[in-house]
Amino acid sequence: MSRRRVNNPLALAVLACLGERPMHPYEISSTLRQRGKEESIKLNFGSLYSVVAALEKHGLIVEQERIREGNRPERTIYAITQDGEAEFEDWLADLLRTPGSEPDSFESALSLMAGLPPDETAALLEERTARLDLEERRIQSSLDWSREHGLPDVFLIEAIYRATRVRAERDFAARLASDIRTETLGGTSGWRRLHELRASGMPMQEILANAGDLLGEEARILEPDKGPYDPAP
Repeated sequence: MSRRRVNNPLALAVLACLGERPMHPYEISSTLRQRGKEESIKLNFGSLYSVVAALEKHGLIVEQERIREGNRPERTIYAITQDGEAEFEDWLADLLRTPGSEPDSFESALSLMAGLPPDETAALLEERTARLDLEERRIQSSLDWSREHGLPDVFLIEAIYRATRVRAERDFAARLASDIRTETLGGTSGWRRLHELRASGMPMQEILANAGDLLGEEARILEPDKGPYDPAP
């Protein structure tokens, strides 16, 4: 897996949000929480501002403007750069295709997988399935050899656990890839339409501003909150 300039799943989520439209950090946090992403990506304001600073330092995002409304604190609006878009797509693809030592990284990638087109995501999951299948066979072969030489399972329990975990993840990835291919996965048609519109040149911000009309009623939740700004506590 490639070494990243900012190696933190929260950074990937920040890039995903800014890929939709320019935002200030509190809006990024609110968007992630509204969509339930804090369950998959560790999210707190301290780490968020550190990640934003690191992304800006490496040229993946850029300050767009600073605004002040009344007595509220000044807010800095950030936008993603072309390097940031490329980093997001490459990083997300890497996490989806490559089994890692940290299971949470796969969950983080799954929570953001709509950032890539459905067919590409399915292909990446199929590649992951093949790699996991090889890993499960390797572990099982080692287990079989150990048992044949008289080693009881009590001394092999960690390998048995790894084999079980790898098998479960392989089966999940294979099923998910199939569900995406067949559009059995709910929301896949809107997901596909989103990337078709992006490929045609329509800006992401415009698509999401009219998500319910362009992508289907179930996508209306993606439309930016049109209510008043709620400052961070």
